[in-house]
Amino acid sequence: MKNQTWIKLTFALAVPLGLALTATADDATPGTLPPAAAKQGVTYTGDIKPIFDNSCTKCHSGDKPKGRLKLDSLDGALKGGKEGKAIIAGNSAKSSLVLRVAHLSKDDDDWMPPQHNRAHIGPLTPEQIGLIRAWIDQGAK
Repeated sequence: MKNQTWIKLTFALAVPLGLALTATADDATPGTLPPAAAKQGVTYTGDIKPIFDNSCTKCHSGDKPKGRLKLDSLDGALKGGKEGKAIIAGNSAKSSLVLRVAHLSKDDDDWMPPQHNRAHIGPLTPEQIGLIRAWIDQGAK
């Protein structure tokens, strides 16, 4: 009788706890989109390339860039990759590059830079994302 009570108590506690843990894991809140920077006249060469050089071009440059997306030149960035255009000039909120660097996907495999990358590159700061957004919103030039 004592064992049955223990089993019932364990089951009664484990089921709600298990459901709570499952709901938490499945409903992880993705990041929020930082606002575009207020800076005017943002350019690829002067403002964006340094960010890409520090955080992106180790994988997104050269002869075999990841996802065929090259971010080491303005032309390459605007061309896009195997999944199409990553930058929609004039609309940063719809640009997949912004959504990936802001970690807005529930699937962390889409996050850039990836969480556990070999180069140990950390995520972009909200300020960097805001500057990329301003550049795209201003026409990505």
